Amino acid sequence: MTTRDDWGWMWADACALLDRAEGLQRQFFQPRPGRRQPAWEPPVDVFESHQTLWLVVALPGVTAERLDLLIDGSTLIVTGERTLPALARQAEIRRLEIPSGRFERRIVLPAGHFELCERSLADGCLSIGLRKLPGSQS
Repeated sequence: MTTRDDWGWMWADACALLDRAEGLQRQFFQPRPGRRQPAWEPPVDVFESHQTLWLVVALPGVTAERLDLLIDGSTLIVTGERTLPALARQAEIRRLEIPSGRFERRIVLPAGHFELCERSLADGCLSIGLRKLPGSQS
């Protein structure tokens, strides 16, 4: 039988764990002015059809001009930069959760050979289509 004190202890422990996780997140996404190394990694979804590998990279506020794609062997490398919106430069920042600065995401591709067949940026997401070339395994 669980007592009220046990529930209070578990709740306090869970809250402390969330506070630690939030602190780590803030540290990971901390802006690093003047630094040219990547400061963050955007999240990626990967989908595979019979002929194409599709990747969706979450890049809120990133323009196409600030993006680069490179296939290096079996790795797709997405790099770029997200700058703070102009309104942030004229205001006091109360909360900053969307990372900014240089980013790099390395995605290991499945075995085989691919060529870029589609690239589009819409609704804060970069969609990438990689066509499987003949002789590709997968």
